[in-house]
Amino acid sequence: MTKNPHPAGHEPYPDPMPLSAHAIAAALRQRQPGMGVKKLHKLLYYAQGHHLAAFGQPLFRESISAWDMGPVVGQVWGDEKYGALIEEPPELTEAELNTIGYVLSRYGGLTATDLENLTHSEAPWQRADRDRPPGGKARMELESLQEFFANQVDDDEDEPQPDRAQFARMLEGIEQRRAEPASPDSPEDIRAWLAARA
Repeated sequence: MTKNPHPAGHEPYPDPMPLSAHAIAAALRQRQPGMGVKKLHKLLYYAQGHHLAAFGQPLFRESISAWDMGPVVGQVWGDEKYGALIEEPPELTEAELNTIGYVLSRYGGLTATDLENLTHSEAPWQRADRDRPPGGKARMELESLQEFFANQVDDDEDEPQPDRAQFARMLEGIEQRRAEPASPDSPEDIRAWLAARA
Protein backbone atom coordinates (compact mmCIF):
# COMPACT_ATOMS: atom_id res chain seq x y z
CA MET A 1 0.00 0.00 0.00
CA THR A 2 1.43 3.39 -0.99
CA LYS A 3 1.30 6.24 1.48
CA ASN A 4 -0.86 9.22 0.52
CA PRO A 5 1.57 12.11 -0.14
CA HIS A 6 -1.06 14.62 0.96
CA PRO A 7 -2.06 14.63 4.65
CA ALA A 8 -5.79 14.54 5.41
CA GLY A 9 -7.48 17.74 4.32
CA HIS A 10 -4.62 18.72 1.98
CA GLU A 11 -5.50 16.73 -1.15
CA PRO A 12 -5.63 18.84 -4.32
CA TYR A 13 -8.99 19.54 -5.84
CA PRO A 14 -9.85 17.43 -8.89
CA ASP A 15 -8.73 18.56 -12.36
CA PRO A 16 -5.74 20.60 -11.18
CA MET A 17 -5.41 24.06 -12.64
CA PRO A 18 -2.10 25.27 -14.06
CA LEU A 19 -1.52 27.71 -11.17
CA SER A 20 -0.53 26.75 -7.67
CA ALA A 21 -1.65 28.51 -4.51
CA HIS A 22 2.04 29.43 -4.04
CA ALA A 23 1.92 31.40 -7.29
CA ILE A 24 -1.26 33.23 -6.26
CA ALA A 25 0.28 33.91 -2.83
CA ALA A 26 3.32 35.43 -4.59
CA ALA A 27 1.06 37.64 -6.71
CA LEU A 28 -0.85 38.82 -3.63
CA ARG A 29 2.37 39.55 -1.74
CA GLN A 30 3.80 41.43 -4.70
CA ARG A 31 0.79 43.74 -4.68
CA GLN A 32 0.64 44.11 -0.88
CA PRO A 33 4.19 43.74 0.51
CA GLY A 34 4.61 42.83 4.17
CA MET A 35 1.38 40.82 4.34
CA GLY A 36 1.24 38.47 7.31
CA VAL A 37 0.62 34.74 7.04
CA LYS A 38 -2.90 34.74 8.49
CA LYS A 39 -4.06 37.53 6.18
CA LEU A 40 -2.50 35.81 3.17
CA HIS A 41 -4.51 32.63 3.78
CA LYS A 42 -7.77 34.54 4.12
CA LEU A 43 -7.09 36.40 0.86
CA LEU A 44 -6.30 33.09 -0.86
CA TYR A 45 -9.69 31.82 0.33
CA TYR A 46 -11.47 34.91 -1.00
CA ALA A 47 -9.58 34.74 -4.29
CA GLN A 48 -10.56 31.09 -4.76
CA GLY A 49 -14.20 31.77 -3.88
CA HIS A 50 -14.65 34.83 -6.06
CA HIS A 51 -12.86 33.21 -9.00
CA LEU A 52 -15.11 30.16 -8.74
CA ALA A 53 -18.20 32.37 -8.67
CA ALA A 54 -17.09 34.47 -11.63
CA PHE A 55 -15.50 31.86 -13.90
CA GLY A 56 -16.78 28.47 -12.71
CA GLN A 57 -13.32 27.01 -12.10
CA PRO A 58 -10.75 27.15 -9.30
CA LEU A 59 -8.01 29.78 -9.36
CA PHE A 60 -5.50 27.35 -7.83
CA ARG A 61 -5.32 23.61 -7.35
CA GLU A 62 -4.55 23.19 -3.63
CA SER A 63 -7.43 22.60 -1.25
CA ILE A 64 -8.55 24.98 1.50
CA SER A 65 -9.34 23.71 4.98
CA ALA A 66 -11.20 25.15 7.95
CA TRP A 67 -8.77 25.64 10.85
CA ASP A 68 -9.34 27.36 14.19
CA MET A 69 -8.09 30.63 12.65
CA GLY A 70 -10.36 30.31 9.61
CA PRO A 71 -9.61 29.09 6.07
CA VAL A 72 -6.03 27.95 5.43
CA VAL A 73 -4.35 26.51 2.34
CA GLY A 74 -2.59 23.73 4.23
CA GLN A 75 -0.07 22.96 1.50
CA VAL A 76 1.16 26.57 1.40
CA TRP A 77 1.22 26.86 5.19
CA GLY A 78 3.21 23.64 5.58
CA ASP A 79 5.63 24.33 2.74
CA GLU A 80 6.42 27.81 3.99
CA LYS A 81 6.70 26.72 7.62
CA TYR A 82 9.27 24.10 6.70
CA GLY A 83 11.29 26.30 4.35
CA ALA A 84 10.01 25.49 0.88
CA LEU A 85 10.87 28.12 -1.70
CA ILE A 86 8.31 30.84 -2.27
CA GLU A 87 7.44 31.12 -5.95
CA GLU A 88 7.96 34.25 -8.01
CA PRO A 89 4.75 35.95 -9.14
CA PRO A 90 3.63 34.26 -12.37
CA GLU A 91 2.33 35.69 -15.61
CA LEU A 92 -1.39 35.94 -14.97
CA THR A 93 -4.32 35.92 -17.35
CA GLU A 94 -6.76 38.82 -17.41
CA ALA A 95 -9.29 36.76 -15.43
CA GLU A 96 -6.71 35.90 -12.75
CA LEU A 97 -5.58 39.53 -12.52
CA ASN A 98 -9.19 40.66 -12.21
CA THR A 99 -9.78 38.25 -9.34
CA ILE A 100 -6.65 39.28 -7.46
CA GLY A 101 -7.35 42.98 -8.00
CA TYR A 102 -10.95 42.60 -6.86
CA VAL A 103 -10.01 40.67 -3.73
CA LEU A 104 -7.32 43.17 -2.73
CA SER A 105 -9.64 46.12 -3.31
CA ARG A 106 -12.46 44.53 -1.33
CA TYR A 107 -10.54 42.83 1.51
CA GLY A 108 -6.96 44.15 1.37
CA GLY A 109 -7.58 46.99 3.82
CA LEU A 110 -8.87 44.65 6.54
CA THR A 111 -6.63 43.26 9.27
CA ALA A 112 -5.92 39.56 9.66
CA THR A 113 -8.23 39.47 12.69
CA ASP A 114 -11.00 41.25 10.76
CA LEU A 115 -10.67 38.65 8.01
CA GLU A 116 -10.63 35.76 10.49
CA ASN A 117 -13.86 37.03 12.06
CA LEU A 118 -15.43 37.59 8.65
CA THR A 119 -14.60 34.07 7.43
CA HIS A 120 -15.94 32.56 10.66
CA SER A 121 -19.28 34.23 9.91
CA GLU A 122 -19.54 32.70 6.42
CA ALA A 123 -21.20 29.45 5.37
CA PRO A 124 -18.18 27.66 3.78
CA TRP A 125 -16.11 27.79 6.99
CA GLN A 126 -19.14 27.05 9.19
CA ARG A 127 -20.07 23.96 7.13
CA ALA A 128 -16.56 22.55 7.24
CA ASP A 129 -16.22 23.45 10.92
CA ARG A 130 -19.20 21.22 11.81
CA ASP A 131 -17.16 18.16 10.77
CA ARG A 132 -13.89 19.40 12.23
CA PRO A 133 -12.39 17.75 15.31
CA PRO A 134 -11.41 20.20 18.09
CA GLY A 135 -8.13 21.85 17.11
CA GLY A 136 -8.14 19.96 13.79
CA LYS A 137 -8.99 20.82 10.22
CA ALA A 138 -11.66 19.91 7.68
CA ARG A 139 -11.61 20.41 3.93
CA MET A 140 -13.78 23.18 2.47
CA GLU A 141 -15.43 21.85 -0.68
CA LEU A 142 -15.36 23.79 -3.94
CA GLU A 143 -19.12 23.43 -4.35
CA SER A 144 -19.67 25.14 -1.00
CA LEU A 145 -17.33 27.99 -1.96
CA GLN A 146 -18.86 28.45 -5.39
CA GLU A 147 -22.42 28.47 -4.08
CA PHE A 148 -21.64 30.96 -1.31
CA PHE A 149 -19.66 33.39 -3.45
CA ALA A 150 -22.10 33.21 -6.38
CA ASN A 151 -24.82 34.30 -3.96
CA GLN A 152 -22.59 37.17 -2.78
CA VAL A 153 -22.26 38.39 -6.37
CA ASP A 154 -26.04 38.14 -6.85
CA ASP A 155 -26.61 40.09 -3.62
CA ASP A 156 -24.26 42.86 -4.78
CA GLU A 157 -26.15 43.13 -8.07
CA ASP A 158 -29.49 43.39 -6.24
CA GLU A 159 -28.38 46.45 -4.23
CA PRO A 160 -30.20 49.55 -5.45
CA GLN A 161 -28.06 51.67 -7.73
CA PRO A 162 -27.99 55.44 -7.14
CA ASP A 163 -30.54 57.41 -9.11
CA ARG A 164 -28.61 59.34 -11.79
CA ALA A 165 -30.72 62.49 -11.41
CA GLN A 166 -30.31 62.49 -7.63
CA PHE A 167 -26.57 61.92 -7.99
CA ALA A 168 -26.30 64.80 -10.49
CA ARG A 169 -28.14 67.12 -8.05
CA MET A 170 -25.70 66.16 -5.29
CA LEU A 171 -22.78 67.16 -7.51
CA GLU A 172 -24.26 70.54 -8.57
CA GLY A 173 -21.89 73.37 -7.71
CA ILE A 174 -19.08 71.07 -6.61
CA GLU A 175 -16.41 73.09 -8.44
CA GLN A 176 -17.62 76.29 -6.78
CA ARG A 177 -17.64 74.63 -3.34
CA ARG A 178 -14.09 73.36 -3.87
CA ALA A 179 -12.88 76.93 -4.41
CA GLU A 180 -14.40 78.08 -1.09
CA PRO A 181 -12.30 77.88 2.09
CA ALA A 182 -12.84 74.61 3.91
CA SER A 183 -14.81 74.73 7.14
CA PRO A 184 -16.68 72.09 9.12
CA ASP A 185 -20.38 71.84 8.30
CA SER A 186 -22.87 72.40 11.08
CA PRO A 187 -25.92 70.14 11.36
CA GLU A 188 -28.04 73.14 10.28
CA ASP A 189 -25.90 73.61 7.12
CA ILE A 190 -26.29 69.94 6.22
CA ARG A 191 -30.08 70.03 6.77
CA ALA A 192 -30.41 73.17 4.65
CA TRP A 193 -28.29 71.69 1.87
CA LEU A 194 -30.36 68.48 1.85
CA ALA A 195 -33.67 70.37 1.94
CA ALA A 196 -32.63 72.53 -1.02
CA ARG A 197 -31.95 69.42 -3.07
CA ALA A 198 -35.00 67.37 -2.03
